[in-house]
Amino acid sequence: LIFNLRIMCPTVMKTLFGKNFCPITEEFERHFQNYDEGFELGSQMPEFFLRNWAKSKTWLLNVFEKIATDIKKDKSSESGSKTLIQHVLDNLHGNGASGYLLLLFWASQSNALSGAFWTFAFILSNPSVYKNIMEDIGSVYGKAGEVKIEVFEDDLKKLPLIKQCILEALRLAAPGSIMRKALKPLKIQNFVIPPGDFLMASPYWLHRNPKYFPEPEIFKPDRWEEATLKKNAFLDGYLVFGGGKHRCPGRSVKELGFVYSLIQWKTDPLLQLSSVCHPDGPCRVQYKRRE
Repeated sequence: LIFNLRIMCPTVMKTLFGKNFCPITEEFERHFQNYDEGFELGSQMPEFFLRNWAKSKTWLLNVFEKIATDIKKDKSSESGSKTLIQHVLDNLHGNGASGYLLLLFWASQSNALSGAFWTFAFILSNPSVYKNIMEDIGSVYGKAGEVKIEVFEDDLKKLPLIKQCILEALRLAAPGSIMRKALKPLKIQNFVIPPGDFLMASPYWLHRNPKYFPEPEIFKPDRWEEATLKKNAFLDGYLVFGGGKHRCPGRSVKELGFVYSLIQWKTDPLLQLSSVCHPDGPCRVQYKRRE
């Protein structure tokens, strides 16, 4: 998580806030990791019960309050292009700017960090795929270490395999369910869903349906050669980013962070040779007494 955070946070910070507003320090990483890990409970419970989470939240809000103030004072973009956040702040009235910026930043990172992990994991588990990616990167950027690499959009178009790997990894690591609430009567074939009822789709099940994805349990990036990725037209049955007009708006930022991570860093798996492999972190399970 920390590796992905250190690579992806600066990328997203510069994309959203501009290159002059990137306060990524070890303290920032620690508070953001604590905030992210406790968000599921912290966003729904009184902060009194989660004091460490509340402390990190307050610390981050203070950071983003300063960022919002500095961005509003910055005059360098008046004659040039503005960042997304500058447009947002220009149209945001009243208090709450720090909360909005924190929420936007968290939303751009939360699923992206775990998604980046799975992308690396699947690539490293498939040596032939890894070899092809490294060759593609070398053909575009040359040998590593010779010059400082600058990533441009036109270069990314020459690396379709990376995007295919990202989409394939997310297919296999998709969430179990996506829920939506019907706001008005909705007719589906012979059924009418009344307002207030909830509908649930299962990306996990859909992505393992051989009707849409032959050999669904196998990591096969080349299956995405059939999709029109330049227009973000995914394969039928792909629901990682949701669907319709409420499809994830930050998917392009997430993909950019993944690609940047793969281009800038060479990763090799570390093996435990002296003992049986053990997990590096806690394993969350649910258990109950046998009946």
